[in-house]
Amino acid sequence: MTDQYVATIDLGSNSFHMVIARYHGDSLRIVDRLKQRVRLADGLDDDNRLGEEAMARGLECLRLFGERLHGFDATRVRVAGTYTLREAVNAQTFVRRAQQVLGFPIDIVSGNEEARLIYQGVAHTQQTQGRVLVIDIGGGSTELIIGQDFDCRQVSSRSMGCVSFTRRYFADGVLTAARFKQATEAAEYQLVPIQDRYLALGWDQALGSSGTVKTLLEMCTAATGEPVIDLPALLHIQRQLVQAGHIDQVNMAGLSEDRKPLIAAGLAILLGIYRSFNLERMGFSDGALREGLLHSFFGRVKHHDIQLNTLQALAREYHIDRHQADRVQDTASRLFAQVCDAWRLDADFGDLLGHAARLHEIGLHINFTGVHRHSAYIVGNTDLPGFTQEQQKALAALVRFHRKALRLSELEPLNYLPEHQLWRLVRLLRIAVALNRRRQDGVLPAPVLEPAADDELRLHLPAEWCDSNALLLTTLEREQACQDKVGWKLTLVRTRGAPQKKGAE
Repeated sequence: MTDQYVATIDLGSNSFHMVIARYHGDSLRIVDRLKQRVRLADGLDDDNRLGEEAMARGLECLRLFGERLHGFDATRVRVAGTYTLREAVNAQTFVRRAQQVLGFPIDIVSGNEEARLIYQGVAHTQQTQGRVLVIDIGGGSTELIIGQDFDCRQVSSRSMGCVSFTRRYFADGVLTAARFKQATEAAEYQLVPIQDRYLALGWDQALGSSGTVKTLLEMCTAATGEPVIDLPALLHIQRQLVQAGHIDQVNMAGLSEDRKPLIAAGLAILLGIYRSFNLERMGFSDGALREGLLHSFFGRVKHHDIQLNTLQALAREYHIDRHQADRVQDTASRLFAQVCDAWRLDADFGDLLGHAARLHEIGLHINFTGVHRHSAYIVGNTDLPGFTQEQQKALAALVRFHRKALRLSELEPLNYLPEHQLWRLVRLLRIAVALNRRRQDGVLPAPVLEPAADDELRLHLPAEWCDSNALLLTTLEREQACQDKVGWKLTLVRTRGAPQKKGAE
């Protein structure tokens, strides 16, 4: 039965990886892995536009993955795009085509979120002791994390990867000491912004993950006989590469043909990390992003809890009025429940609306004037653990339009949420905010919102309440006018006794 299985896919800059796991009691056991080198980052031109050939390689791989996932429910598959899809200006073109081929939604994760997921992959697959430094050298970026148990203390994603560094320093395959020096110093330069705080925090154990580090481990083991990556062995490998003179002439134990083109860049990056962090030796972990996705979404580290922790941390940092946020969230949730079936809104969108309700006033930390714009900027540019880039953009859009004029042309297209559905959530949030203008408990009657034809909304309000709450009624009438200007009909219905049924006047 496919409902016993879950799957995650990592759309890396060099390779695409898929992991399938089966529930075993309260834990997950990996039962299948698929990997294909697609060299997606090779397709980025100088304008960060992803070329057709690279897209075609990725789509062909995803066709194979999609065949393996036939019969899986969408709730049991998570797909994450990383550095190359973060950088590509036409990433959404590829994502739309890829979703059609694969049959499942694709999320693009931020660099810091990628780092957190990598750490979770390591923490769930490796026995660790004390504080751990995890290093993952990918095709387009390198993630560095300090964590303990299942908690991240420091996360960073640096723009240096074995594909990008190969193109920059070893494109013609020539290997010289001068080129290694240049590439290693470039890696050290990338680490300057995080060096002091990482060294100050410290670690008890260092572990590498990813294919590049695994290859360097195998080369070090072949050279020394010990399964550890130490600095003398890495320097020995560098001397051997320089002595060969060209990557085509390299023939070293532990280095496979498919890894050969990128190994010089990977080695230079790792040497830069060793020098910046005074490392002497490092172990290896098989855990990586796909395992982190697996356990974060389906395992004991609940994804919902990570998002909740993020919201609570933001509330504390920006001194959000928790009681008002609770009031608006409660109202928005009640309104959502009354229209979700008619509007075909998934429960995930209800969660998104609730998150936006909790964050809509975060911009008050700056000032009240333009609070909606301040809120959107903070939400859109803050590191939000547990949220994908698309979810973050959707949250920023919701808080941006929670008040004032509706400027529909300012909305950035989203792959995660169809535009008309996002605007429906905006309407609900605006009504919830308007209803709670007095910022007091016990003021509102139970909200009754009725969806009607042509996206009309009918908000039923007791006549007695309207007579005694002139300010709130005026606020709702202004909101009615704002929605009317963009063609959204909001009807305020005064009721006596029970609300009238749909279709009644």
